[in-house]
Amino acid sequence: MTALTLSTAGAATLRADALVVGVAKGAKGPVLAPGAEAVDKAFDGKLATVLDALGAAGAEGEVTKLPAPDGLKVPVVIAVGLGSVPEKDEAYGTEALRRAAGSAARALTGSKKAGFALPVTSVEDAEAIAEGALLGAYAFTAYQGGENKLAPKGKKNGNGAKLPLGEVALLGAKPRDKAFKAAAERAVAVAEEINRARDLINTPPNDLYPESFAAVATAAGKEHGIKVQVLDEKALVKGGFGGLLGVGQGSTHGPRLVKLAYTHPKAEKTLALVGKGITYDSGGISLKPAGHNETMKCDMSGAAAVFATVVAAARLGLRVNVTGWLALAENMPSGNATRPGDVLRMYSGKTVEVLNTDAEGRLVLADALTRASEENPDAIVDVATLTGAMVLALGNRTFGIMANDDAFRTSVHEIAEEVGEASWPMPLPADLRKGMDSPTADIANMGERMGGGLVAGLFLQEFVGEGITWAHLDIAGPAFHEGAPYGYTPKGGTGSAVRTLVKLAERTAAGDLG
Repeated sequence: MTALTLSTAGAATLRADALVVGVAKGAKGPVLAPGAEAVDKAFDGKLATVLDALGAAGAEGEVTKLPAPDGLKVPVVIAVGLGSVPEKDEAYGTEALRRAAGSAARALTGSKKAGFALPVTSVEDAEAIAEGALLGAYAFTAYQGGENKLAPKGKKNGNGAKLPLGEVALLGAKPRDKAFKAAAERAVAVAEEINRARDLINTPPNDLYPESFAAVATAAGKEHGIKVQVLDEKALVKGGFGGLLGVGQGSTHGPRLVKLAYTHPKAEKTLALVGKGITYDSGGISLKPAGHNETMKCDMSGAAAVFATVVAAARLGLRVNVTGWLALAENMPSGNATRPGDVLRMYSGKTVEVLNTDAEGRLVLADALTRASEENPDAIVDVATLTGAMVLALGNRTFGIMANDDAFRTSVHEIAEEVGEASWPMPLPADLRKGMDSPTADIANMGERMGGGLVAGLFLQEFVGEGITWAHLDIAGPAFHEGAPYGYTPKGGTGSAVRTLVKLAERTAAGDLG
């Protein structure tokens, strides 16, 4: 895990493998960002000119490496693009800083230590840079052969790949200031839990299945003082959790419902989080077409986000009770699998006609939503890689937000935008509910094809307790990134929604959500 320090050294005196400075896109060429003054002095005031000659423009994510001149204690200077120069009297946005730090950290793979001299005008800036660097330094190496004994220690793993940046030294912050210290601690806690979620998402399904996921949650609970309860198949049968059992019955790995409860003695509010945890989704009897199965280990991203958020809340000691519900199952075809046309009796008592076994996420979430509602929390938020329809609507980088309360939906959207997670509020049109009417059961698990993401939200709403504020995050697009890494976003699992949920928990603790 990459370490973070608030350095007392200046840019000219820091000893490290590299020094990162910011450069922005100006009207007449690259413009150096605050924090680069000492480095520019070492270049005789010509760093911007050198960058311009090398073709660097300061565009977002652009990384330019230069040999360091005399006057610096580092061998390499890295200029990372921040995007356009801000308007007069305005600072660089925290998301621009977060992405730039992430891009630089990725470029520093294989380095032991790097100094980050990006512009810091506030505690929020320092936290964003730290968070971006720690997220950008992420790499999933668990299946790459371990440490290579023939390589220099800490440089490469067993297959010759370079290891992530070892230490981030943040310059420009105030190491002895309590606010900056707290911001650094928050950045470490949140980034480490996002990276834990990424690890879970990237773990192959032969190793991550409901029972093993539950074991990970149990171990984390012991470490961080979180109460964990695991309902196995026998308990689920006894409790009547027909949705979880129906989805999981086709697999040799039985389903689980995991409850994680972080409590604070002075908490006045309780936030319940529910995560879809389909550890592998074949589609069941309604088998997915060729080309759609390879990344389906990521269908537990919602549960990973919920798990990471509860642990982060515990690490930060937030003054709010946060309960996480992980609805875990493996959706497989077999002679024992649920068939299209079967009717399941859910934990709520309602019956559901299963028209498509690949619409399984809403079935496991329904049971968990009902169970979470029984504890009468102040709000429930569920998180799920639920529908391809949401990806068609919003693309691969934006998640949709639905809710039974317009003000709450707006609050969640604003929080997501504040922390740098792209989101968009979506409606729950009442006219689409009729499409799920069933001649056999209380409701069908499928409705109209058009607006399928909204139909799924309407289905979930049926299982939320009366009078409870609820929001649904469909993270099907941003949860798993199949393209080239960018900013602090890696290839593979992203940890989408964790930052939004942690900030929501903080706002709830502060009483800012009413």
